[in-house]
This record gives sequence, structure tokens and C-alpha cells, in this order.
Amino acid sequence: MASKDPMLRHLGDFLRKTREELGWSQEDLAYESGLHRTYVGAVERGEYNLTLLTLRKITDALGISLSDAIGSIPQRKPRRR
Repeated sequence: MASKDPMLRHLGDFLRKTREELGWSQEDLAYESGLHRTYVGAVERGEYNLTLLTLRKITDALGISLSDAIGSIPQRKPRRR
């Protein structure tokens, strides 16, 4: 399990908000995406560094694009040299 990286938390929050807007439970999303409910919950909490393929399963089930999900993550400020 990955530590709760801010990027993963932002992505999880976006996915949770989108799921809730559809009126779906985590169980509904798990069924529609072919994933386990506890995995969906951990993704929403930012606990897993999910693969692109898994993210695609979730975004397809939610009816959103991968770019919508990735675009929800705030840009990191470049490091100064």
C-alpha cells in the first residue's frame, strides 16, 4: 500500500465526487468496473498507486475520460535549481 501521496488523494477525491454525483455506492462502482469494493475504497482514500489500466476501468465505469481524471490533479510547482 502506498502512503497517501497528495496526488493520489486528489485523484481519489475526484473519483469519489464523480461516483457520488452518479448516486452510486462504492459497491456499485466496483461491480461496474470489475474491481473489489475494498479496492475502490482504498483508491478513493489515496492508499493505492493504481495502474493506468485500473484507472481506465474506473473512468470507463464512471463515464469520464482518463484525461478528466488525470486533469483533476493539481500541477506540481517545478523545483528551482
